[in-house]
Amino acid sequence: MLRNVIVSSPNDLIAAVKLKMLRSNIGAVPVVENNKLLGLITHRDVLFAGNEAMGLKVKDLMSKNLATVDEKARIKDISKIMADTGYQRIPVVKNNVLIGLITQSCIIKAVADEL
Repeated sequence: MLRNVIVSSPNDLIAAVKLKMLRSNIGAVPVVENNKLLGLITHRDVLFAGNEAMGLKVKDLMSKNLATVDEKARIKDISKIMADTGYQRIPVVKNNVLIGLITQSCIIKAVADEL
């Protein structure tokens, strides 16, 4: 699990979050307000919205109905969620507070470490 997750506010501009993702070489940013997970914005969301969306706020494009797991979730269960939904990232929450993010790369590393 990634613990030092770069996040965005729902009121950040799309242009700012796009720059944040590019500079950090990441494909998505959880959207958090008052430590609560509200959604997730992906690089793909931004690309599909086009240049006219640069003045919009993150809350206008973010995904809100997310699959989340707690920190005790098993790799097998997380992998199944990813396979069933096509999600590449699953936020890890405790009482709706973001504590980490599990990516496909995290799963691959965990499996490789076990082999």
